[in-house]
Amino acid sequence: MSQFWNRKVHDLQPYVPGEQPRMATLIKLNTNESPYGPSPRALEAIKASADDRLRLYPDPAALALCTAIAEQEQVPVECIFAGNGSDEVLAHAFQALFRNDAPILFSDVTYGFYPIYCQMFGLEYRTIPLRDDFTIAVEDYEGPAGGIIIANPNANTGIGLPVSAIESLLKRFTTQTVIIDEAYVDFGGKSVVPLTQRYPNLLVTRTFSKSSGLAGLRVGYAIGSPELIEGLIRVKDSFNSYPLSRPAQAGAEASVRDKAWLEQTVGRIIATRDRTVTALRERGLKVLPSVGNFILVHHPDCSSDTLFNALRERAIIVRHQGSSPRISDWLRITIGSDEEMDALLKALDEILSL
Repeated sequence: MSQFWNRKVHDLQPYVPGEQPRMATLIKLNTNESPYGPSPRALEAIKASADDRLRLYPDPAALALCTAIAEQEQVPVECIFAGNGSDEVLAHAFQALFRNDAPILFSDVTYGFYPIYCQMFGLEYRTIPLRDDFTIAVEDYEGPAGGIIIANPNANTGIGLPVSAIESLLKRFTTQTVIIDEAYVDFGGKSVVPLTQRYPNLLVTRTFSKSSGLAGLRVGYAIGSPELIEGLIRVKDSFNSYPLSRPAQAGAEASVRDKAWLEQTVGRIIATRDRTVTALRERGLKVLPSVGNFILVHHPDCSSDTLFNALRERAIIVRHQGSSPRISDWLRITIGSDEEMDALLKALDEILSL
């Protein structure tokens, strides 16, 4: 606490990011990063961009990157907005597109930044409980709303919604912005990007941090109607008109254009995920049906604290969900390489046999 902080800062409860350990020998399965790194084309583009042009400001509109995304998603370029990771894009969206005359609606188990953004920007919110099986039921979203945000696949659970469910929500909430956070959609989820061309209140956010293996570059983007995108631009240009560096724009654009690499890498992660889920269930763990690059697991006879600490003693870091009451006895495990997941299974065999 400090006498120099204003009241808002005093009251904030900041998001706690996953640990970034400094020990190279640790197996890191706690922050949903890719085990395979970025496209070689992206690395080449990043290196090529680090030249004398760094003395100049980058393109504030990131037009080349937005054009590549627009071509990939088959939407007009004016429907694309790029920013410093999807976190910044979401922050701009909360400020620009959510109203403060009614609560913002999101599920009680989801990405932890949503309530923090509401607190930061003075927005009231109301959480909608997941069903007993941890699924989102869109019919439970009702009543006054200043906006709605749903992570699909859902953060922490990995469970996805069908396009039809989200479309039914859009048909009921026609005057509020509905944001669908598709950070993990490439791993088996169903994207609603095509709906952005029919529903002007739909904004879809994406990131290069997961399937593209570019978490260290910090690039995210949004897809929506030109009206929504203009709102994001107005907030951006009132805060930081040059958000993406030249290397970030170059690397992300090259990554978008290397579709074959993305499909190959995602396929490997999905295969490893499915194999790991089967192996964990054979060992008596409950695993939610994930379409993300992570899984949420629970053991009926061994607490999450015990498993978390025992894995860490064996140099494996996973994510403890202690701050979220409904999943406080569950662990979230990122899907790593085959070798890393084999090490996880071996460690669990040792722990559970004690």
